[in-house]
Amino acid sequence: MNSATLPTLNTTATSPAPAWTIVALITIGLLVDQHVPVWGQDAVSIVTWGVLLYWLAHSTPETRTSMMICVAYATAGEIFLSLGWGLYEYRLHNIPLFVPPAHALVFVLGIAICKRMPDSIIWAVPLAAAPPVIALAWIGADTMGLILYSLLVLCMVFSNGRKLYAVMFMLSLGLEIYGTAVGNWVWLHDVPVVDWTTMNPPLAAGTFYCMLDMLVVTTMNSLRRRRKTALEAA
Repeated sequence: MNSATLPTLNTTATSPAPAWTIVALITIGLLVDQHVPVWGQDAVSIVTWGVLLYWLAHSTPETRTSMMICVAYATAGEIFLSLGWGLYEYRLHNIPLFVPPAHALVFVLGIAICKRMPDSIIWAVPLAAAPPVIALAWIGADTMGLILYSLLVLCMVFSNGRKLYAVMFMLSLGLEIYGTAVGNWVWLHDVPVVDWTTMNPPLAAGTFYCMLDMLVVTTMNSLRRRRKTALEAA
C-alpha cells in the first residue's frame, strides 16, 4: 500500500506504548461503562476525550486534521446507524460520548498495526472471511453480512488503502465481539426497514469501520491535492 494514501502520523501516535494505551483504554473503559451504572459512562467519556485531546495537542497538523475528520464522520455514522436506522442499540439507548473519540483512537491504532503487517494480509482477510459470510447468509442467520462483505470487496478493489481496510476488518471484529459480549451494545437480529437478518455482532461489521477509514483517507487526500494546487497557483 502506498503510504501516501494514509494520514501521516507522528512517532508518538505510532509507537507501541500509545497503541497499548488505546487497547487498555477501550478494554477497561467498556467494562467500567457496563458495570458502573451511575457515573461509569461519564467517567469513560471524560477520560477518552482527555486522551484524544492530549494526543491532538502533541500531534502534527496532519494528524490532528485526520483525527478530527474521523470524529466528525464517526459521529454522523453513529447517529444514522444507531439512532436513525436502528441497526444496534447501546446499553442506555443513547450514543455514549466516548464513542466518537474512540473511533478516532481505533483509527490511529489500525494505522499503527497496518504499518507492521505484511502485504499478504491484504487479500488473506477477505478470502478467509468469504466462506463463513456466505454460509451464514445461505442459512439465513446473517443475510446483511453478504451485503457488507460485498462493500468490503468494493473498498478493497477501488481504493489504495487495502491493507488498512484488511487490518480494520479484523481489529473491529475483535472490538465488536468484546463490546457485545460485555453488553455495551447489541445488534438487532431483524434489520429495520429492509428484510435482512444479522448476528450479534455481524461477522462483517468491520466493513462499517473500513468505510469510515475510507472516508477519512479520501478526505485527507482531497485536502492534500487542494493544498498542492493552491501552492502551485500561488
